[in-house]
Amino acid sequence: MTEAPDPIPISALQHWCYCPRQCALIHVEQVFADNLHTQRGQAVHKLVDQPGAETRDGLRVERALPIWNDALGLIGKADVVEFVFDGTPYPVEYKHGSRAKAPWIAACDDLQVAAQALCLEEMTGRVVPQGAIFYATSKRRRVVAINAALRQRVYDATEAVRAQIINSEIPPPINDMRCKQCSLIELCQPHIGHDIAHSKEASELFNPNV
Repeated sequence: MTEAPDPIPISALQHWCYCPRQCALIHVEQVFADNLHTQRGQAVHKLVDQPGAETRDGLRVERALPIWNDALGLIGKADVVEFVFDGTPYPVEYKHGSRAKAPWIAACDDLQVAAQALCLEEMTGRVVPQGAIFYATSKRRRVVAINAALRQRVYDATEAVRAQIINSEIPPPINDMRCKQCSLIELCQPHIGHDIAHSKEASELFNPNV
């Protein structure tokens, strides 16, 4: 009997979406560092990190709810899950900042909410058609439609992260605008690694026997 693979934290999908190298450094090399962005995120999550439940505006609201999907091999914790009158869950992920985020960052946030939705579907047996991102600075929500394309992104990201972890793959640095906001920039050394990678490519191009 084949053993089930070790579960992947949902946060790894968000890390992989932002930068595969960042994901590898955190989940393969087991290194991490804080910066202003991560500290702000931690401050926001303190609002919802204490497990608990309440009824508000006719909704049952669960905070810091452990979630999982055995079929995909995902585990995590949902910041807030609102259960409507028929028991359908509605995940809400808390983020610092406002809705005016770069589209590629928003796409990673959407992936995280979708992964939570797929976990909640397996746990409750109910289809989760929507979730939301709550931005602490603007105190506004952005609705995320859990459509077929987004679901496929969850499947693809989960497969990519699992392969990266199993094979201990550390991708080369990207060295683009993402690096400025990354807390691992000093550990990653994107400028140095990027230059080395390009020097090697140039050497192989002009010296095919190298």
